[in-house]
Amino acid sequence: MLDILSKIMNSFGAAIVVPFVIYIIAIIMKVTPKKAFKAGLNAGIGLTGFGMLIGAYTPVVTPVINRMVETSGISLRILDTGWQATSVVAYSTNVGMIFLGLGLLFQTILFVTRFTNIFMPSDMWNNFSFMLWGSMLYIATGNIYLAIGLMLLSNLYSLVCSEIVAKRWSVYYGYPGCTMTAPHHVCSVPLAIGVDWILNKLGADKIKWNPQTLQDKLGFMGEPITLGLVLGCLIGISGNYTRLGSIEAWGEICKVGIATSAVMCIFPKIAGVFASAFTTITDASRKAAKSSGKDRVWFLAINDAAGYGESATLLTGMLLIPIIFILAIILPGNETLPMVDLIAIPYMIELIIAISAGNIFKSLISGTIWCVGGLYMITAVAPVFTDVAKDVGVVLPVGAMLICSFAVMTNHLMGGLFLIFLTQNPVYIALSVAVYIVFYLFVRIKKESIHAYLERQAGTGSEPNQLTQ
Repeated sequence: MLDILSKIMNSFGAAIVVPFVIYIIAIIMKVTPKKAFKAGLNAGIGLTGFGMLIGAYTPVVTPVINRMVETSGISLRILDTGWQATSVVAYSTNVGMIFLGLGLLFQTILFVTRFTNIFMPSDMWNNFSFMLWGSMLYIATGNIYLAIGLMLLSNLYSLVCSEIVAKRWSVYYGYPGCTMTAPHHVCSVPLAIGVDWILNKLGADKIKWNPQTLQDKLGFMGEPITLGLVLGCLIGISGNYTRLGSIEAWGEICKVGIATSAVMCIFPKIAGVFASAFTTITDASRKAAKSSGKDRVWFLAINDAAGYGESATLLTGMLLIPIIFILAIILPGNETLPMVDLIAIPYMIELIIAISAGNIFKSLISGTIWCVGGLYMITAVAPVFTDVAKDVGVVLPVGAMLICSFAVMTNHLMGGLFLIFLTQNPVYIALSVAVYIVFYLFVRIKKESIHAYLERQAGTGSEPNQLTQ
């Protein structure tokens, strides 16, 4: 059964599975079949559009980033080979496959029993993040029960983080009734809120580096498509600085600039189609709540690709690429060389962007702290991951001693839980469970206050939808 479930996910993908889930939910909520079908179709079109756009953009930028790394002459012992290697590991172990079915059941029960207001099964693909850490623990300890316990507890922690930021993400990115639950990114929420609070106390909120303000101040040069062109060209130059005398280099620089500008221009249009899919469900949910007298606000988990190309997200992510690369070289004790997943930084900082309401200045600081912490986390866990990867047949690149995924393993929370469970010390494990219980109860009791606080920190509770307007 688990093999069949895995084959369904791999064969159909999110662009088919998510529309099917949306259609079923809409029918359950008494939406007419015609509207339900259209909502599902729009979701599939949006996800396919995101995939096609990002899929076309990545091959243009990745060679430039790789050349930037290669020409630096820096050799650190842990090489970032991309998130694909982690998904291979997650789906290649028995314990990972067990969680594929167990996680789906677990997340559904949590939602149905109102333990959480996040319907996480709609983004089931990203469960591979839990499966990765569980697989690593299982291979390292041989204890399947401990590995399953780690995955379930990690899932619970990530859901609480999602509860905290659900409304903020939905408002900022403009997807009604939706949120992002990718475990490898959502765990940045506690850090993002804490750093944002400190920065606001220091007056950083007065530095208005967001797309709208930049456009007002700079005119044409501040428009997202122009900023994308300029930033793309700068990234292109950074990857071609050793061969700026060749026409090939300048051709590549211009291609990266135009491609980045194209993402800035096209992405909001796709996002508008994708967002329209959820309006039907949101309206039906409100009607159902009104007629039943039970007002339950819930959020549908959607793929993190839905926020990648938003102006502040992409701009901040691209600016962080050279910053993180340079820091990886000079930071004492770091042994991780980010490479393939550098292009994934916009995914990694979506929650940070939403919490700062698109303030690029604050997001650069928070994003840097999150990524730097991730470098050290990867340095600590990469030996275990490499052993697991080799055990399931992953071939290491020539010259690489250890491998990792910068995008997935830059996870302070789950990496910390993994290290705690790796000790197999019942006291430490019990403490991690106790901390979760306190965390959950606090968020459960104070959720409305937390949401209101995040809206105040953002400067307004109703800023324009960044993608859909």
